[in-house]
Amino acid sequence: MRILMVMTSHDRLGHTRQKTGVWLEEFAAPYYVFKDADVELTLASPKGGKPPIDPCSETPNAQTPATRHFKGDKDAQAAFSASSVLRTVAGDDFEAVFYPGGHGPLWDLAEDRASIDLIEVMWFEEKFVAAVCHGPGVFRHTNKPDGTPLVKAKSITGFANTEEEAVGLTHVVPFLVEEMLRANGGLFSKAENWHPHVVIDGNLVTGQNPASSEPAAKTLLHLMTRQQLSLMLGGAEPVPPFTCRPEQQAADALPS
Repeated sequence: MRILMVMTSHDRLGHTRQKTGVWLEEFAAPYYVFKDADVELTLASPKGGKPPIDPCSETPNAQTPATRHFKGDKDAQAAFSASSVLRTVAGDDFEAVFYPGGHGPLWDLAEDRASIDLIEVMWFEEKFVAAVCHGPGVFRHTNKPDGTPLVKAKSITGFANTEEEAVGLTHVVPFLVEEMLRANGGLFSKAENWHPHVVIDGNLVTGQNPASSEPAAKTLLHLMTRQQLSLMLGGAEPVPPFTCRPEQQAADALPS
């Protein structure tokens, strides 16, 4: 299995002097889910090289087993620092794309033509598209072949308005993820602030917040495995939309 992880290259919170970038947990947890499953993993960002890391995600209270693992993993750090330039990457080379969050994607990836084209091509080819937290901001300008928003009538989640308000950035970000997804016709759902929440609709997998990053990655991996097994047995079966919590995944996402 081949998965492309796309990260932001943007490091400024709008008009403020504060730094932003990738939220480390949202990269590290999925990274190790995929690596532990022997996925062929490629990292990319609009500018290539080392993506900026949101300094708030490196504070002591934001650390998790995955972030601590990353900080001691020279191979992972080297891969992270050598991300490919996104416009040089082709969706044909992957079965899935995964977008971690951090506030950065709201400024660059949401408007990036290479990212928009990548998502639309992979969607058209019925490959998996996954995003967590602010990652679903990348769907702002993505459309289906008929010109309608890609997320229209799709069950979806992302960083909630109440979570953005809680971190005090409602009036700093260029748009609110929840508000945008609803405006584009998405069937938005959410859990309580900071609680894991993953939504699946067909080949679309989204997670609400940092706590959802590992469950979303595991869900994506399960769906890809199920699809692989189904193809081996003679035909792909459609994936119904549903919302899951981490404890549901083994029962709901694995092959029956």
